[in-house]
Amino acid sequence: MLDFALKISVALFAIAIVLNLYRVAVGPSLPDRILALDTMYVNSIALIVLFGIWLGHRTYFEAALLIAMLGFVSTVAVCKYLLRGDIIE
Repeated sequence: MLDFALKISVALFAIAIVLNLYRVAVGPSLPDRILALDTMYVNSIALIVLFGIWLGHRTYFEAALLIAMLGFVSTVAVCKYLLRGDIIE
């Protein structure tokens, strides 16, 4: 039963990533594209954690943690660049 639920959730998160990729490519404005990219980070973290549960390896959880940190820092940097025009003051 758990295996079936994992397969369904992996498929749904993969579809969500594809839809986020569409929003990144076609988004009407730059903030919409940044938000879609941030949502894609969150979906990829969930997908990696689900793969880690499915395969039973701990390294996937460490990879998800690294992607979460990089996603947060990059989102903050891009938003700061949009607001001020420079990342480092």
